[in-house]
Amino acid sequence: MDNTIAQSRWYRLIPVAFITYSLAYLDRANFGFGTAGGMSADLNITPEVSSLLGSLFFLGYFFFQIPGALYAANRSAKRLIFWSLILWGILAMATGMVNDVNVLIVIRFMLGVVESAVMPAMLILLSRWFTKTERSRANTFLILGNPATILWMSILSGYLIHSVGWRNMFILEGLPAVIWAVFWWILVNDKPNEAKWLTPAEKEALAAQLEREQQGIKPMRNYGEAFKSPIVIMLCFQYALWSIGVYGFVMWLPSIIKAAPNMDIVTTGWLSSLPYVFAIVGMLTASYYSDKTLNRKAFVWPFLLIGAIAFYVSYLIGADSFWTSFVLLVIAGAAMYAPYGPFFAIIPEVLPQNVSGGAMALINSFGALGSFIGAYLVGVFNATTGGFGLSYIFMSGSLLISAIITMVAIRPAKRVG
Repeated sequence: MDNTIAQSRWYRLIPVAFITYSLAYLDRANFGFGTAGGMSADLNITPEVSSLLGSLFFLGYFFFQIPGALYAANRSAKRLIFWSLILWGILAMATGMVNDVNVLIVIRFMLGVVESAVMPAMLILLSRWFTKTERSRANTFLILGNPATILWMSILSGYLIHSVGWRNMFILEGLPAVIWAVFWWILVNDKPNEAKWLTPAEKEALAAQLEREQQGIKPMRNYGEAFKSPIVIMLCFQYALWSIGVYGFVMWLPSIIKAAPNMDIVTTGWLSSLPYVFAIVGMLTASYYSDKTLNRKAFVWPFLLIGAIAFYVSYLIGADSFWTSFVLLVIAGAAMYAPYGPFFAIIPEVLPQNVSGGAMALINSFGALGSFIGAYLVGVFNATTGGFGLSYIFMSGSLLISAIITMVAIRPAKRVG
């Protein structure tokens, strides 16, 4: 990489992106703690309705991915995320104020709608600021907001529910997004040529490198052509199946742990955080070596296969050994998170810039559909069977098929420049 490409991009942009995505994850993942911490009992929510509420977020997320990505690509990712921060913070706080389940259904769906633009907009933004040999790490530092937030949120939410109740937990954890919107607006630029903190030479070097990387990519006329591309279609199904495992796990891990004998909500919080410690290590390691080798596939499918095996062995063990099963869940959680950075580096490397943003949004929307299916069906399986074995089989099978599709779909990229 050209030495004149500014390293200041890393400490000017990455912390801001990390915090923003962390706040998005805080307001979607704390619902599982609200459910385990008394919300279901207080609002007379049945297990089936609880599954619907947990998954409705992803249905809203699914429908509005592509419009958000098109706005971010053609107009302004900065403006889109600014308003999203304000709106999702308000909706998250409103979750702690409702007394009617029907209103809660609307809030959960709208929270998904508002947050749907954040991931594709962020990926589009980072693709304008970081080159191919940096992109997996940049994406990983963004997506680290997911496990890092769930880690501390799990502990904090347990204590907040214990001390001030689930309502105040939602209110206190929703407010920071509204405040952070101001900082986002001040600190972020949509494109490098708008940044006053870059010198003309640094802007030119970055633009030249990004342009060289586009020269080896087959041009596409429009989004329709991109959406019909075999790799985009395969990655849509791959990510949907992967997300079934991830969000079946994220949304219901607190309830799985809470069901153990003599388990209180504070201990549940601490134990729920543990998989995300190892997830962070796995994500950083996979992204580093993915950028070094540019072999994205080698840092995606093996982790998904490990997750599939861990869930299956948890099923074989059954409910007789909680701690052995819990260790396997820690392995599964870490393995499912590790490949995110390499995975989201693929699309900008195989599709031209004019369509890559929309393609990322389409893939992410299928991930949201998989998240909806995983969050809903895992909850239903747990409620109807009175155990977790069927859920483990379901998540294991989804991850196994996802790993196989990855092996077929992705080819190693060539180094450019």
